[in-house]
Amino acid sequence: MGEMLDTLIIGAGPAGLSAGIYGLRAGLKLLLLEKAAAGGQVQSTYAVDNYPGLPGISGMDLSLKMKEHFEKVGGTIMTAEVTGVQKEAERRFLVKTDQGDFACKSVLLAAGAHHAKLGVPGEEELAGCGVSYCATCDGAFYKGAVTAVVGGGNVAVEDAIFLARFCEKVYLIHRRDTLRAEKALQDVLLALPNVEILWDTTVECMQGDGELESLVIRNLKTDEQKELAVEGVFVAVGILPDTERFTNLAKTDEQGYFIAGEDGRTSEPGIFVAGDARKKPLRQILTAAADGANAITSAAEYIREFT
Repeated sequence: MGEMLDTLIIGAGPAGLSAGIYGLRAGLKLLLLEKAAAGGQVQSTYAVDNYPGLPGISGMDLSLKMKEHFEKVGGTIMTAEVTGVQKEAERRFLVKTDQGDFACKSVLLAAGAHHAKLGVPGEEELAGCGVSYCATCDGAFYKGAVTAVVGGGNVAVEDAIFLARFCEKVYLIHRRDTLRAEKALQDVLLALPNVEILWDTTVECMQGDGELESLVIRNLKTDEQKELAVEGVFVAVGILPDTERFTNLAKTDEQGYFIAGEDGRTSEPGIFVAGDARKKPLRQILTAAADGANAITSAAEYIREFT
């Protein structure tokens, strides 16, 4: 354990990197911890078309630019798995990791989120063998194939559009009769000749002997079940916060999202939250980056109160 940090940032997605940039420019002594690669979920986004000033940039390129910006202002990203955070005293927290422990005056949680699962029979067994949660990661394996996407939001529609570029046929399976995705995305999707939307439909089971071969689907209005032959299915039904290790620190909602306003202040003084781990109506790269800037500004104000 080295010197006392002003802030320790957990997570190097857009929220954490933005917080790091703003924090270093404000003169804070900080460290950013990331268990995997910097960039978070953005890395697996094929094309980002709604980040101002950078239309069409790939998620990988955008996350690389953010990382380079953070490093340019003197930031350091340490690869470490956080195992817990303890409050030792007023304005003193101990962050425990597999690379050692770190003392800090405040903690900024930007741990992000992960893909939700359907929880149907066959899903776990066939994960990685036809069942995927990232079309841009695994879609290239299905050139010329028949695939399906489950969901109705922006990610699901983006996945279907992406897969339609090289798949013979793409089914979009949605449990409702309207999509939640932005109209601009819906317009692109509906113009694609090799995409078929299965409205009011759920996946009941995933079948295959070692590899996905078909889905059992059910129409919610007629209760009719049938088998749909597909070689790959991409589940895009939302995300869940990666907050299990931290829910003891401050108030969360029933799903585990930290309750905090746009200033990132949680119910516990000294604990701040930004990005997908915060309860909020819109989770986008832009809002995550804004969260990071707001939360680290609040952390700096908190630290200045006692110096």
